[in-house]
Amino acid sequence: MDKLKIALVQSHLHWENPEANRSMFEAKIKSMPETVDLVILPEMFTTGFTMKPQNIEVAEGEKTVDWMQNLARETKTAITGSIVFSEKEKFFNRLFFVEPNGNSITYDKKHTFTLAGEDQVYEAGSKKITIEFKGFRFSPLICYDLRFPVWSRNVDDYDVLFYVANWPKPRIAAWDTLLKARAIENMAYCIGVNRVGLDGLGYEYPGHTAAYDTLGNQLAFSNKEEILYVELDREHIFTQRNKLKFLQDRDRFNLQG
Repeated sequence: MDKLKIALVQSHLHWENPEANRSMFEAKIKSMPETVDLVILPEMFTTGFTMKPQNIEVAEGEKTVDWMQNLARETKTAITGSIVFSEKEKFFNRLFFVEPNGNSITYDKKHTFTLAGEDQVYEAGSKKITIEFKGFRFSPLICYDLRFPVWSRNVDDYDVLFYVANWPKPRIAAWDTLLKARAIENMAYCIGVNRVGLDGLGYEYPGHTAAYDTLGNQLAFSNKEEILYVELDREHIFTQRNKLKFLQDRDRFNLQG
């Protein structure tokens, strides 16, 4: 495919209530007036950014994955977002990318948010992944990962970098600035999907879900509860990279674990 239509779902979240959130998002997705190829949901979209994963039944993780697979199949749309997931008595902030055919790919958040104590509760991931879907190559990352440009670096020839997040109001200027910067420096589409509203601890989230093209031009933006639609064009990526060739001049180095 040369073009891809994506829905960015900016929503409030029911605090630590997976069933209510699944029901809410299912209604939103099924009522979308436009046909899309991919739906992107926020970080921890079934619970909010909780540091008490023990409050969530262990079975809820698998329930949500089953729900994503069933809904993706029914709507013929890929669905992605991160959730609280328990495995071998450990907790993960795990993103699932579920395709309509049932295929599921996962990414565990690399940079756990130490300011909130996420590093004390959730296991940090160690592997970047690239997802190939309908002719586009995606690099999925989660919230705090946005602050670390080396981890986001386009050494895998991806076309689309996207972040799912619970990014609070006091630091939203950093979110806006870094999303645009990641698009420019990696010559890729960059998408960030944030939540809105107050969480169970009283923290406020202002949205600012957005999408940028390879030159940093803003394609979509919102600060209210709504679904945004953006169309990605492979010709735009090919044309700009071949015209400007900035990625060919990037510094060469390897990450040391």
